[in-house]
Amino acid sequence: MLQYTIRRLLSVIPVMFIVSIIVFLIVHLTPGNPAFLILGEDSSQESIEQLEKQLGLDKPMAVQFFDWIKNILTGDLGQSVYSSEPVSQIIAGHFGPTFSLMLISLLLVLLIAIPTAIFVVWKRNTALDPLFISVSLIGVSIPEFWFAMLLVLGFGVAIPIFPVAGYIPIMEGVFNWLYHLFLPAFVLASVEVGLVARMLRDGMLESVNQDYTRTARAKGIKENSVLMKHVFSNALIPTTTVIGTTVAGLLGGTVIIETMFTIPGIGQLLIDSIHRRDYPVIQGVVLFIAGIYVLVNLLVDLLYAFLDPRIRYD
Repeated sequence: MLQYTIRRLLSVIPVMFIVSIIVFLIVHLTPGNPAFLILGEDSSQESIEQLEKQLGLDKPMAVQFFDWIKNILTGDLGQSVYSSEPVSQIIAGHFGPTFSLMLISLLLVLLIAIPTAIFVVWKRNTALDPLFISVSLIGVSIPEFWFAMLLVLGFGVAIPIFPVAGYIPIMEGVFNWLYHLFLPAFVLASVEVGLVARMLRDGMLESVNQDYTRTARAKGIKENSVLMKHVFSNALIPTTTVIGTTVAGLLGGTVIIETMFTIPGIGQLLIDSIHRRDYPVIQGVVLFIAGIYVLVNLLVDLLYAFLDPRIRYD
């Protein structure tokens, strides 16, 4: 297990290097001059060139890239061209709201998807099964921004139950923290819950009539125990993979949802930085998101060995 973990961690290096190249090229080849945006339309060409030299934007792209990589290897993501703050400090200051939103969304996904899938398998071969498939397809197909606007109009304007903007840290009260994040978290969860529930239901249906389940029933074990101890546990492997991709989907979805609900997280930071052409922050945020995605995939792979004793990493 340790050797496999070390190999996987080493394999992260070329992946992150390729991601850094793609991010750097996309950011720097996009039209827009940060120096011009900072100084404004009335600035002279001399002042723009002076600020570009000060920010290092006058250097060739290859030199800028390798300077950026060299700083990353020392733990330095650079400084914001807009506020001159360290990028790592800016990301750390915005990660709390994003992590809170992802945590609540993931809990909602698990609390809704797992019981629903188990109940549908228990009531298999009834009218509930095609109804579940239809609802899950609708949930996966609904655009997040459209569903968010419906919830804002319904539960924020017409029936003002939940706040539609702002963020309250958990230190100021768990209830207020949950109250302000429930609506955006529900939007994120609604897109992913259908996928997780559908995968768990399909995995359980594949196991429900296997030889070991028939043997368990022949021994007099009740159907509920068969579903939970034998069928559900064997369906966890593919479901865990989907949950891992769900975490990445939730992180990507925060870019839209945080902007719509005015949550000062990583997603809103990325959108604001794109508008300001804040190259170091954009590069740092995308690299940070890619790192989390790779780390989640690694944790999911390691979790397989705990879920299924037959899996060994030698």
